[in-house]
Amino acid sequence: MGHHEHEKLATASLDVGVMTFSDTRDENSDKSGAILKDMLENAGHKVIVYRIVREDPELMRQALQEWLMMPDLDAVITSGGTGLTARDGTVEVARSLFTKEMEGFGELFRWISFQQIGTAAMLSRACAGVVGDKMLICIPGSSKAVKLAAARLIVPQLPHMLWEIRRQ
Repeated sequence: MGHHEHEKLATASLDVGVMTFSDTRDENSDKSGAILKDMLENAGHKVIVYRIVREDPELMRQALQEWLMMPDLDAVITSGGTGLTARDGTVEVARSLFTKEMEGFGELFRWISFQQIGTAAMLSRACAGVVGDKMLICIPGSSKAVKLAAARLIVPQLPHMLWEIRRQ
C-alpha cells in the first residue's frame, strides 16, 4: 500500500495542542498561536489545549511532558524558540523527548522557507518527532513561518503522520 492509500485511511480530525514559547507574548499578542489554531481548526482538527510558556527549558519540558501524557491529545505543535539566540531552547527540549525524530520535517521546512526568504532559512531549527504515540512538531514563532509550515507541511500530512505512528 502506497502513501496515497495511507492518507485515505488516516483520521481526518485530530485533537491537537498548540503551545507558544515566548518571554514577551500573551494571548492578545500571540499572532502566531492564533494563526496556527485557526489553520488547524479550518482543516477540521480540534485545538483542545492552548498555552503560552516562558522560554525556560525546565518549564518548557514540564509543559510538554504534561500534554504528551494526555490520552485524548494526538499531537502538540509549538511555535517559537527554534532560532539561534541564547534563549532558543525548544529544539533541545523537544529532542530530549523524541523517541524518533522525523528529520524530513525540518529539512522540508528549511527548503520551502529557502524558496520564500533565501539563505536566511538556514537559521531555522524547526523539527518534529514521535513521542510515544503522538507527534511533537516545533516551528518558528514568526507568523510567516507558522503559515508556511501549517499550510505546506502540517495540515496536509498530520493525519498521515499519526496513522503511521499508530498502525500495527
